[in-house]
Amino acid sequence: MRIGLVVHAGHRERFAEAARTLTGVSFDWAAYEREEQIRDRVAGLLASGSLDGMLLGLVPFSRARDMIPAGLPVAVTRSAALDLALAWARARGNGWPATPVSIDTFSDETVAEVATALDLDRSAIATLPFEAGQSIADVVAFHRDHLARHGSRYVISVRTGVAAALDGQAAVLHALATPGTIRADLHELVLRVRRRRADEQRFAAAVFRTPETGTRAALRQALRDVPELADAWVEEHGARGVVAFAPAAVFESLTGHWVSAPIAWHGKASGAATPTEGAVAGFGIGPSARRSVALAEQAADRAEQDGTSAAYLITDEGVMIGPMGASGPALTYTYRQHGGLESLAARAGLSPATLSRLAALERSLAGRPISPSELATSLGITDPSGRRLIRKLADADLVSQEGSTQPYHKGRPTRLYRLAIGSALAAGEHVATSTGGADT
Repeated sequence: MRIGLVVHAGHRERFAEAARTLTGVSFDWAAYEREEQIRDRVAGLLASGSLDGMLLGLVPFSRARDMIPAGLPVAVTRSAALDLALAWARARGNGWPATPVSIDTFSDETVAEVATALDLDRSAIATLPFEAGQSIADVVAFHRDHLARHGSRYVISVRTGVAAALDGQAAVLHALATPGTIRADLHELVLRVRRRRADEQRFAAAVFRTPETGTRAALRQALRDVPELADAWVEEHGARGVVAFAPAAVFESLTGHWVSAPIAWHGKASGAATPTEGAVAGFGIGPSARRSVALAEQAADRAEQDGTSAAYLITDEGVMIGPMGASGPALTYTYRQHGGLESLAARAGLSPATLSRLAALERSLAGRPISPSELATSLGITDPSGRRLIRKLADADLVSQEGSTQPYHKGRPTRLYRLAIGSALAAGEHVATSTGGADT
């Protein structure tokens, strides 16, 4: 497995320390000294075409996100609440007051969480959350303004270059991600790559159906003549259908990554136009052969509802892809008729499967806000993973903060969030309609 790491040259050792705990993984480095170099470094990293995943920080991701292939697993590492708390601890160790202070890059939520835990005066803390396109000049201007108004002894920064730009006007405490924070993001990325590989190696089922009875034998032969299915197990199934078993990667290749119908459906295989004309297909990927067939049958049922030569895929995670075929739109990831999940997932740095589950969860909530812990429980992940997921959704404008709750008399209030995936999908569909095509 090869993972690309995009880091500032001064932070390379920090990332190398985090990566030492991984075995069976090799790393390709793209180190930059100035932010203007990021795109060239990323282009060189991608030129090999052999990466299985990429880990990069907020700034490199915002500068180069349009260059990253849509199918490449990506993790965006960022400084965590612990890293901010450690920066404040260093300030106290230097004998400096905790406030007033200005802090860049961290979200308002993270700053408030740490400030509350340390019992600090929140009104004396100025924050500049990270935004795409934010320059060093913008960050420095923010700190200088706060220094001029409050005379702070120091600033807390995540951005490389702030210290040099301030030129001694104030001390700069760097709240960079610790090796532990980077290690957690790196491990999560490697697990995602491994799960993806496992999914590609899993067997899947396909159910093909013809509109007329008595033609399934010809359909079976037509499918056996398709080169990609040469090693697949193909048998008649039902009164007018054929079932095929093959690795999921075979069917993914056959359909052009779940975009187009196999050529046999359009009568171009072995010249057999009649038995394949108007055929539909359903693909299923599940934990067992029986479950895969059941999902494929459901997908075929859905394809027949369209009344055209189309196909659908349904996975055990609740993802539906379709319709595929010349008569349908390009590619849409759907869950109960949700569309446009692929491009939205790429924007958020999530897998379409994860985003589809979140879309389904949003529908079940019916507008009710949710806490990070409740989100984690609903998805079957840990609480820290739930909080990281909330941050990713917030960065992509797919969630909004909706107050807080305090279920227990003791302890800090829990922040609540309202998912906004449905509205983002609707906006994407509106853009696609307005421009005459889908953004895939």
